[in-house]
Amino acid sequence: MPTKYQAPSVRKAFLVLRLISKANQGAGISQLANSLGMSKGTVYGIIRALEEIGALIRDPTSKKYTLGPTLFELGKSAYTRLDLGKAARPVMKNLMERTGASVFVGILNGQRVTILDVVESNQDLKITAPRGSTIPLLAGATGKVFLAAMDRVRAERIIRKGLPRFTDHSVTDPEQYILELEATRKNGYAVDDEEYIAGVRAAAAPLQPKQGKGYAIWAVGFKSALSDEKMAELASATLEAARNINGQLKDQL
Repeated sequence: MPTKYQAPSVRKAFLVLRLISKANQGAGISQLANSLGMSKGTVYGIIRALEEIGALIRDPTSKKYTLGPTLFELGKSAYTRLDLGKAARPVMKNLMERTGASVFVGILNGQRVTILDVVESNQDLKITAPRGSTIPLLAGATGKVFLAAMDRVRAERIIRKGLPRFTDHSVTDPEQYILELEATRKNGYAVDDEEYIAGVRAAAAPLQPKQGKGYAIWAVGFKSALSDEKMAELASATLEAARNINGQLKDQL
């Protein structure tokens, strides 16, 4: 009869990581211990081990823990091997060539969005960011897509905690932002007009929405090159790109 091997410490470590990944503002040792039914000493030992290998990082102000860069590196490596990565890359290149915008794919990570892949614009003047960098959850079109995919109660709770003013065009009124999320759900995409970065427009659409995996694709360009007509084309092309990727992955959804 085969032996059923168990590794309780590993299981506990994953429970800690999973709970922290779901905490919007990170989690402290007491919170983790209470939620998981573990002693503070046990949680502290797990936390210290995970922190040493970069799986967790501690905010010096709040004293709370969030996921660290080691997990991102593992996630990025997995992304390049998954069907999503294979499906997304050529579509991203096509979207860039079609629109002249820089194209990104990212994953929701707590209160941040981590960039997994990027295809830079072929224009001399472009917007870019390295793989592994992050942007705030409430940043422009990308934030609207992720929030629109969430449970409405959870999304509104985040919104009503306060909307940051990144630029003079940022939407800071919760009621208006909620209406924009409704439009995002209806249209299947979101846009922003200088809401996150002055002089920049963007369009975003969700990937694997039925699985709640928290992926999105977005295209970004300078407003000077994106008239209202071209912006409408960018939004349409971004939605089409997302549908293309999701269509290739439908057997896995």
